[in-house]
Amino acid sequence: MTNMIKWEIGEDRVLVLTMDDPTHSANTMNELFGPSLGATVERLEAEKDSFDGVIITSAKETFFAGADLNILMNAKPGDEKQIGDALDFLKDCFRRIETLGKPVVAAINGTALGGGFEVALAAHHRVLLDKKGTVVGLPEVSLGLLPGAGGATRITRMIGVVPGFMNVIGQGTKHRPAAAKSIGIVDEVVSTPEEMFAAARAFIAANPDATQPWDRKGFRIPGGTPSVPSFAANLPAIPANVRKQLKGAPMPAPLNALAAMVEGSQVDFATASKIETRYCVDLALGKVSGNMIKAFFFDLNAISKGSARPEGIAYRKPKKVLVMGAGMMGAGITYVQAMAGMEVVLKDVTLEAAERGKGYSAKLLDKAVAKGKITGAKRDEVLARIFPTAEAVDAKGCDFVVEAVFESPELKKQVFAQIEDYVDEDALLGSNTSTLPITDLATGVKREEDFIGLHFFSPVDKMPLVEIVVGEKTSDEAIARAIDYTLAIKKTPIVVNDSRGFFTSRVIGQFMDEALSLVAEGVHPASVEQACTQAGYPVGALALADEINMKLQQKIRNSLRENLQAEGKRWTESNAYPLVDAMVDVHKRPGRLDGRGFYEYSEDGKKLGIWPGLIALYTKDDHGIPFIDMQERMLFAEAIDTVRCFDEGVLRSVAEANIGSIFGIGFPAWTGGVIQYINQYEGGLAGFVARADELRAKYGDRFEVSESLRAKAQAGETLN
Repeated sequence: MTNMIKWEIGEDRVLVLTMDDPTHSANTMNELFGPSLGATVERLEAEKDSFDGVIITSAKETFFAGADLNILMNAKPGDEKQIGDALDFLKDCFRRIETLGKPVVAAINGTALGGGFEVALAAHHRVLLDKKGTVVGLPEVSLGLLPGAGGATRITRMIGVVPGFMNVIGQGTKHRPAAAKSIGIVDEVVSTPEEMFAAARAFIAANPDATQPWDRKGFRIPGGTPSVPSFAANLPAIPANVRKQLKGAPMPAPLNALAAMVEGSQVDFATASKIETRYCVDLALGKVSGNMIKAFFFDLNAISKGSARPEGIAYRKPKKVLVMGAGMMGAGITYVQAMAGMEVVLKDVTLEAAERGKGYSAKLLDKAVAKGKITGAKRDEVLARIFPTAEAVDAKGCDFVVEAVFESPELKKQVFAQIEDYVDEDALLGSNTSTLPITDLATGVKREEDFIGLHFFSPVDKMPLVEIVVGEKTSDEAIARAIDYTLAIKKTPIVVNDSRGFFTSRVIGQFMDEALSLVAEGVHPASVEQACTQAGYPVGALALADEINMKLQQKIRNSLRENLQAEGKRWTESNAYPLVDAMVDVHKRPGRLDGRGFYEYSEDGKKLGIWPGLIALYTKDDHGIPFIDMQERMLFAEAIDTVRCFDEGVLRSVAEANIGSIFGIGFPAWTGGVIQYINQYEGGLAGFVARADELRAKYGDRFEVSESLRAKAQAGETLN
């Protein structure tokens, strides 16, 4: 058997164990790692008189990437013993390393996440190399799991239950080197590999009898345990806070992790390890972890590596970008570009407006300086990349354009006409629009093959997605360049074909319509909002409608109806439409921008509560709609329309549908995305179709599934 852990003893009697999987670019807990680890531990114990200390490091760019998630993604009831045994094997090996009787140092030469960081936690000392991109942490909760190879047990004993949960495990936070040292999960941060190994050797020389704190007599967990009255009195606030953050969404990982830490703090190390295994196995066997692993690891990694990028086209990052329109969207786009090292020309109709747009970046950068995230010099460097102007001639030398003016086809075509002869002759021409067909907008430029849609989401500095929209004449090179640009500004790209509303705007409309229909049908508005958040949506539909503004919803709907009817396509009415019309035209409550919507607002824009008039006008005690129907009407409305997007050629891949739905329109993360929701529904596609037929019979034809989905269900297939 090939041992991926290389063994080398120097003249100083320090043993260096170097992890180097020859079959992969990164070290992971795959089929090779387990036997290699077991054999290495056996040899460590057999030959421990031949060395005075151990350094564990990696030959890869990263230290260790974590577990083999293929196994965990596909776990199902009946796999309890297999998963439990695998976790216990790792725990046993790590425990034997830390009780070897020799000092062990983890020389962490790059990113170490999940199981990879649990390797480092088994050492007595951790030295982290501070190089570009390095992060460490235990992100398992973000994948629906918990750190089950000793991570929960060791973090609890290293820094305490509350800090360990809040800062490390509870939200799966990934820490840069300085932050990791600050919270106490690494001991030293160094700048060069030479310093890293020198520090490791220095620790070994100074601590020949090193042991873990929890193996020393009289050890107490930092911050106490539930047996301490003051700790016990404050403990209930933690799960209450977790539930508040989850808003009732069916995501068990944070609470399982907290339970493992709290229960494990009250017993010895070996028993705590068993508790950790039990809670981890429980999560691994559930659907949520499989859904989240698929979305946030496999689907997201595929997209981030450019799975939608046409082959054979050279990589090209923009050097100088023209942003047209310095409003909220244009200003946000300018900021992320400048942060990515791009020169930006920010154009608006007046220099004053363009300067205001640059001011948006200044405010964000000032906040970052105040929080110690960047230096003042870095702020000045980023701001110096932004050139505000009102003159079209300043577009000279720009090789990339992002138009972000008002949603008017005429206006968008007009601003492109003003600058097209000034920008580089092969500049990519991108339009930030959420609904307008790209093929039509492209008719306003000379080079339609270089025209593409770049749909950003607000606020741009926080929202991770960019929906790249391909028009009828858009070239493959334009697609490749748009993907390169999106990844360069650290956003996630999904590529969709042109249609009215594309994918995200179209499908989120289904969610909004269904939620507002529930209000129109007599459901108390607060119950609708609860149905949204307990289904896993990040915000209630009424609050979202106020943010979007119902005037805009009304305009988009009327335009869509006119165009569909002109094309001879079916238009389905919704109970939501008369409600929106009444809110805008009768009650003059279009949304938060006007200070009046479904919610009441204070003068400074703070949400105060649902408008009492809405309850008085619409709520009926006898509406007869079960809570589960409320939730599934919203989920199914989006899922059914997503399948139509595939049938109509709008969507190109399942991964893009899943990630686009979560990152772009807030589809519940626990589902793994809109297509994964259909695939994992109880009974598979057949179960989903049967439930859709029930909803159609009760609530209308908008729950009619496509023939393609029904055929796949009958054939026992999945959507892939």
